[in-house]
Amino acid sequence: MSQFGATITGTGSSVPEHRLTNDDLARMVDTNDEWITQRTGIKERRIAKDGETTASLGTAAARKAIEAAGLTPKDIELIVVATITPEMVFPSTGCYIGAALGIPGVPAFDMSAACSGFIYALATGANFIRAGQYKNILVIGAETISRVTNYKDRGSCILFGDGAGAVVLSRTTEPKRGLLYNSLHADGNGGDVMVCPPGSRKPITAEMIAEDGQYMTLRGREVYKFAVTKFEELIHDAMTKCELTVDDVTLIVPHQVNQRIIDSAMSKLGFAAEKAYVNIDRYGNTSAASIPLALDEAWRAGKIKPGDHLVFVAFGAGLTWANAVVRV
Repeated sequence: MSQFGATITGTGSSVPEHRLTNDDLARMVDTNDEWITQRTGIKERRIAKDGETTASLGTAAARKAIEAAGLTPKDIELIVVATITPEMVFPSTGCYIGAALGIPGVPAFDMSAACSGFIYALATGANFIRAGQYKNILVIGAETISRVTNYKDRGSCILFGDGAGAVVLSRTTEPKRGLLYNSLHADGNGGDVMVCPPGSRKPITAEMIAEDGQYMTLRGREVYKFAVTKFEELIHDAMTKCELTVDDVTLIVPHQVNQRIIDSAMSKLGFAAEKAYVNIDRYGNTSAASIPLALDEAWRAGKIKPGDHLVFVAFGAGLTWANAVVRV
């Protein structure tokens, strides 16, 4: 066992100003506000304008998290960014954020685990701290999903939005504080359920663009079934491994995938609906940004206090799924 733990000392988030409402989408594809709201819980989502990028949103969220932690950018020793919509293929988004923060020389890299990415990045950062290598690490989930969304496809374009969330992970020697448990999983056999093709397997071509093949696609029914199953499994696993009861858990911060999925799982597990922090109605699914964005909102709204147990759960393309238990 390491003598060090990794605890969240600051949170931050950033979203574009531009709102895309369900009524706006109804003027673009064959859909309507009632249909979207009933099936997903989403009313609007934020969309990045020209000049707003994954790195710019991530940088803004990072600045707020660093300030909330009582630190300066120069106190950060490592940057880990979870994203599936990076600034470019290379350099990494983390490198762009490090430059924007004015901390050249600080190691930075990206992680790609889709909607599970933030928990993957959180676990990675925590292990660097447990190993004694770093004291303060910036972990960011940032996405501009609108850049890979096909706004002719009503089955997917209604779901996604842009945004970023960040946390500062800091070293602690306090027992039973910080990241107490996490599990990470993947099954590439389900990789075709949610995909965004351009890459070495399918290089981008004029023909691909002519057929809108550069955009993300998903099989909604299979995604729904997968998420329903994993939501319950992950929360049950987290509570069992940490010997937590329903009363011990202050807040569940889930990946914002679907209001119906969240409500169903909470009910089956015996949780009151208000124990899940949900903002999908205002932001839609922001992939790797969804958990840190929701966490920051909950923290700043006073819903989290020292000693509270938080449970994070996520599932996404890969297929990937992950959970984490944090005691603040």
